[in-house]
Amino acid sequence: MLMVRAIVRPEKTGIVLSELLSGGFSAVTKLDVYGRGKQKGIKVGDVYYDELPKVMLLLIVNDEDKDDVIRIVMKNAKTGADGAFGDGRIFVSPVEEAYTISTGKSGL
Repeated sequence: MLMVRAIVRPEKTGIVLSELLSGGFSAVTKLDVYGRGKQKGIKVGDVYYDELPKVMLLLIVNDEDKDDVIRIVMKNAKTGADGAFGDGRIFVSPVEEAYTISTGKSGL
């Protein structure tokens, strides 16, 4: 199992979630987060925005589904044809175990 953490622009969240659902990935945790990437925030006029609003989507998937999830997120979170700074990041890490609290069963 793998955890896919996708940090995306808030305005892209709806389409990303919709396409993940269409792709068979309905189990998602969504968190509103704030941060900055390589661009170190943005300056608009005299105002400097150090922390920008983003949405983090967390999915636990089987190893063989990783590429499909990444493809869906990359395609739908990108702004414009070439993308732009601030479109987000995807992180993938291993998950050793997962349990359903109500049943006590392990796995997905």
